[in-house]
Amino acid sequence: MEEHATQSTERQVISSCNTELDSKMGGGIPVGSLVLIEGSSGSGKSVLSQQIIWGSLQNGFGVSLFTSENSVKSLVSQMQSIDLDILDFLLLGKFKVYPMELARLGEQAPFALIQAMKKEQQRDIIVVDTFTSAIAHARTDLQVLSFFEEAKRLCAKGITILVTLHSQGVAPDLIGPIRSMCDAHLLLRSEQDGQRIVKTLQVAKVRGAASVTGAVVGFEVEPGWGMRVIPISKARG
Repeated sequence: MEEHATQSTERQVISSCNTELDSKMGGGIPVGSLVLIEGSSGSGKSVLSQQIIWGSLQNGFGVSLFTSENSVKSLVSQMQSIDLDILDFLLLGKFKVYPMELARLGEQAPFALIQAMKKEQQRDIIVVDTFTSAIAHARTDLQVLSFFEEAKRLCAKGITILVTLHSQGVAPDLIGPIRSMCDAHLLLRSEQDGQRIVKTLQVAKVRGAASVTGAVVGFEVEPGWGMRVIPISKARG
């Protein structure tokens, strides 16, 4: 716990180690933020969270990932394919991965997940990819909002939490309150433009950012390169 406190005081911003991406996010994500990464299926939510995870590990932060998208083996392979090698961090215990089956937990999923996250309080950053299934199986909206309230309490202790969500998996009257509770909101879109798939990132807000946010940028995900920011005009041809 002492190590966690020391790292939080020394580093005030979470960097993705992608200069262009950080600049679009106002210089990086302030430590202790609750971050919502929202987008449709295939829009790049996992890649963005993986880029931030990799950058955080490069900068000495301890990270825990709760994932319904990957096994440990598939995550390592997927990240290596875009030049984000996290194997050494796994072996050294700097990065921990917890595959989760939220559907199997049913309506207990939001509560079970936040309890598991509380056991990782020695970590600087906790990532949930994705929380959509927990919302689908929650009995009431209150269960979902309680999860985010508890996450905010963890953030108040200096932990940074990133949560990914499928936009289409959340009711309109619920997504509004979730967005307002989060300190940062990154909205990803994937659209068909002729023969091309256009991916865009809108930095809707980053509270406490060092510079102005609100930009909409295009990006590509290339094997052996990773996430590359491109001019929106180029993204749209």
